Amino acid sequence: MDLSIRLKMIVNQVDECNSIVDVGTDHGYVPIYLVKNHICKKGVASDINNGPIEKAQINVTFEGLKDKISCRLGPGLKTVEKGEVEGVIIAGMGGNLTRDILLEDWEKVREYKFLILQPAQNPEVLREFLYNSEFEILDEDLCFEDNKFYELFKVKYSMNSYKIKIDSELDYEVSQILRKKHHPLLSKFIENKIEKYENIAEYIKENTESARLRKSQVVDKIKRLKEMM
Repeated sequence: MDLSIRLKMIVNQVDECNSIVDVGTDHGYVPIYLVKNHICKKGVASDINNGPIEKAQINVTFEGLKDKISCRLGPGLKTVEKGEVEGVIIAGMGGNLTRDILLEDWEKVREYKFLILQPAQNPEVLREFLYNSEFEILDEDLCFEDNKFYELFKVKYSMNSYKIKIDSELDYEVSQILRKKHHPLLSKFIENKIEKYENIAEYIKENTESARLRKSQVVDKIKRLKEMM
């Protein structure tokens, strides 16, 4: 089974464990890969929609893994019982929704050995939540696929987690961890953000006070991003 670049980034971060749940599993590729490669002994492929679960069930059956991977229909972490799995993967949804899924089942989240989160949109929202909550940031990663960047967070709940010092709101958009690691894609990632904000600045044509303030904020972000380069 050939995994996409973003799915490979996920499985590379999974620790060997007894069990894992993949929330928003789509075709079930991730839990199938993890079980077949003996990274996890068993898994739960979970999705809120019938279509993906039906596809996952077909793939799980084809791979002969029906006794090791359970396909379940339902939202978020509602498909697993407290203590049933050791690790969690939540990928393919927005940063806001990912955050809300964690908050809705906080008692379960507190017990997981690790959570791997890969938002498809608004990663800065999720980063702000993780940095300011009781999470230890185990790692962050970045990949580029289909003309889009994907950010990944590997975390676990910890009462004594080290708090990352935030110097500006831009630190939620460009990870300090990735900067310290000198991630090979980071320059391209920052260039992409600079281009996006330059387009926004060009689009702001009004001469109202609020428009001038917005443009000033965008120009300041561009300046700070160029300094990061």
